[in-house]
Amino acid sequence: MNPTRISKFLSLVLRHHPERAGLVLDEAGWVSVDDLLAGCAASGVELDRKHLEQLVRDSDKQRFALSDDGERIRANQGHSVSVALGYEPVEPPEILFHGTVERFLPSIRKQGLVRGQRHHVHMSATEDTAIKVGQRRGRPVLLKVRAGAMHRDGIAFYQSENGVWLTEHVPPEYLVD
Repeated sequence: MNPTRISKFLSLVLRHHPERAGLVLDEAGWVSVDDLLAGCAASGVELDRKHLEQLVRDSDKQRFALSDDGERIRANQGHSVSVALGYEPVEPPEILFHGTVERFLPSIRKQGLVRGQRHHVHMSATEDTAIKVGQRRGRPVLLKVRAGAMHRDGIAFYQSENGVWLTEHVPPEYLVD
């Protein structure tokens, strides 16, 4: 199985449907590596510890984190299942970026950026990253988020271990496209 398919499967079971691999995430989203590997095998996904560690280490998006002792793994963000990732509020840069596609703009202009099934809205510190995210669904549209103004107005921001910026909602008045 190729690394992209494995990464997509890990995202599925560590962010959205752990039960599909017979997993139960703890309150912070962690699961034992041994349980994950057994769940992968039972689901027909060939993966051993060495290749899992390599996938986590070499992933350009750093979607997953291993615990310091290497015995547990979790997704860094993007969960639709209930987890408490334990991120502390931090001050964001003045401007953050969000990539989307044109068909979502009418809704975004009306409601702002909403988290949908996820715990947070995801943003990046770079235009390039946001454009890559938007390209997954078609021709990308880059939105600028006035994160500094939001922060000064009392809206909390978090930053995941892989550098993704998170907040619960971006009201439309803080967007520039």
